[in-house]
Amino acid sequence: QAQLVESGGGLVQAGGSLRLSCAVSGITFSMYGAGWYRQAPGKQRELVAFTGRGGTNYGDSVKGRFTISRDNAENTLYLQMNRLKPEDTAVYYCNVALGSRTWWGPGTLVTVSS
Repeated sequence: QAQLVESGGGLVQAGGSLRLSCAVSGITFSMYGAGWYRQAPGKQRELVAFTGRGGTNYGDSVKGRFTISRDNAENTLYLQMNRLKPEDTAVYYCNVALGSRTWWGPGTLVTVSS
């Protein structure tokens, strides 16, 4: 049973930056693909970025602004978010996946003011 805990969310002005972290425990993190998703009010959850054996993918709306990284020794996933826009406002969720096994964190709220 994996446990994921996100941190680093908060309120930031448009154009600013935030760095999200996701601490993972209970699994061998290095074996898993890992990523970030987000859900804005009234919208479906969408991919932000995911990194695994097949490479790294980004959602079109964040390409060139967000960077996903991981520290397998520290069992931590990161998301560096630069040039934030009001439309980036959402709850951001950490995810790990290996085959049919997948776990989610409770989410962290990011609010970008204009």
